[in-house]
Amino acid sequence: MLHYRRWVVGLSLAAAIVASSAAGVAQAQAVLVERAMPAPLAEAAPPPPRVGVAWVPGHWVWRGNEWFWARGHYVEGVVPAMPAAMMEAPPPRPSPAHFWVRGHWGWESGRWNWRPGLWFHP
Repeated sequence: MLHYRRWVVGLSLAAAIVASSAAGVAQAQAVLVERAMPAPLAEAAPPPPRVGVAWVPGHWVWRGNEWFWARGHYVEGVVPAMPAAMMEAPPPRPSPAHFWVRGHWGWESGRWNWRPGLWFHP
């Protein structure tokens, strides 16, 4: 009887290990489908039209369902450098049809604004 109990305990332990390994594999196989931002376009700033203006460099922004190049332009005042991108951990994918759009900075209302990442369904 003691031999039987050891066998059952050993088998249960082995099953638990296999189950936890399978869960780990399933998690490792989770796919992050991303619509990556294109590489920046080469854009040279033309000479400033007047004193007191600053150049806002061109940059990619997500609009509607695609990346859109916001062309560089001059604005009144000072333009700080675009901040570094923030690291985001996306929440679980809502469905296989969704893809991830990373968060990014966009120039709006006279300053750089962070636009958080989102799952997008085309």
